[in-house]
Amino acid sequence: MKALVVGGGGREHVLVWKVLSSPHVDQVLAAPGNAGIGEVAECAEVEAEDVDGLLRLAEDEKVDLTIVGPEAPLALGIVDRFREAGLKIFGPTKEAAKIESSKVFAKELMAKYGIPTARFEVFDDPNRARDYIRKAGTPIVVKADGLAAGKGSIVCRTLDEAYGAVERIMEEKEFGDAGNLIVVEEMLVGEEASILAITDGEAIKPLLPSQDHKPVYDGDRGPNTGGMGAYAPAPVVTEEVARTVMEGILRPAVEGMAKEGTEYRGVLYAGLMITQEGPKVLEFNCRFGDPESQAVLPLFEGDLVEVLEATIEGRLEEAEVRNSQGAAVCVVLASGGYPGKYEKGKVIEGLDELQDMEDVLVFHAGTAKRDGKLVTNGGRVLGVTALGPDIPRAIERAYEAVAKVHFEGMHYRRDIGRKALRHLE
Repeated sequence: MKALVVGGGGREHVLVWKVLSSPHVDQVLAAPGNAGIGEVAECAEVEAEDVDGLLRLAEDEKVDLTIVGPEAPLALGIVDRFREAGLKIFGPTKEAAKIESSKVFAKELMAKYGIPTARFEVFDDPNRARDYIRKAGTPIVVKADGLAAGKGSIVCRTLDEAYGAVERIMEEKEFGDAGNLIVVEEMLVGEEASILAITDGEAIKPLLPSQDHKPVYDGDRGPNTGGMGAYAPAPVVTEEVARTVMEGILRPAVEGMAKEGTEYRGVLYAGLMITQEGPKVLEFNCRFGDPESQAVLPLFEGDLVEVLEATIEGRLEEAEVRNSQGAAVCVVLASGGYPGKYEKGKVIEGLDELQDMEDVLVFHAGTAKRDGKLVTNGGRVLGVTALGPDIPRAIERAYEAVAKVHFEGMHYRRDIGRKALRHLE
């Protein structure tokens, strides 16, 4: 079988790595891929949002299975186009992907089907939004309706910050048309967690719960990023919480989409806040998380390709989803200045020392080859994942590996996984 993975980040590297482990797969293509992916798979110079180009690539290369990493091509309707052409592809349709591509759609779906989430209001006028914020008070969260690369949700602790968020999103158009509408919602208090579940529209099979670290600095300070690290399993998601998420969040979401006339087939990612009242939804995403996948998928013990094919064919109920008993911690190494402006082309050193480290995996996110050297080519550059029998030992192993890597301006959080330790004491 020949597989195509769409995307070029850390999530796509772990997907390529996992797909290559399937006995059903002979060859993997990635579009566009990156320098690390290029070491194990063939990279095609087709951007992830070039749906026409990807369709031509899949047809020319006689691809048997396409797996979509990022949200943007899903929102553009890549699944619909591939299906129309008779090609097998994993992911939700354009209409189903609205659960991520429109915060307004997702919040209204949750309200209609009783899925616990923050109280919210929707605005298309910045002045009305500011009036509401003045009356509601702070802390409060302002979210762009559309896709904003994980940076469109702004937690505001003062009125000035909230007014500034409205201005940035709606008036300065920091995220373009994604900011034509905004959601203003109460700030939930608790501990965050992520649950990625695979569903064919009927059966729902969750993977291990994980925890992302969005703010750029230790202690959850600074602006939000695409994610500075993750670990799994997240002990804040107890068996009881996991049952509540399945019956009170995932199942109503999948069934609600079906009642709205849209079958949801793919990965449904629930970004959660575990509050004193129970789990509540911060956001839904329509794809594998990044960097959660770099912690969750190394612990997935089955054949991922078999599970994805079963999902596409509507027979997920008979597929086996099983996970190892250990833990995984992924630390993201980012360019200096990220998530703001940063420079590219910095030489990366020390990765050869990690090749001999047992239970350490390196997933490339923003890397390229230049003059025979590996260089930085993005905000998030590498994800260093370590496996261990438990979270404390996986943390120790991850930072032992990180210490061997260097590039100019390299920045990373030093507290990935620390929240888990409180639950383990």
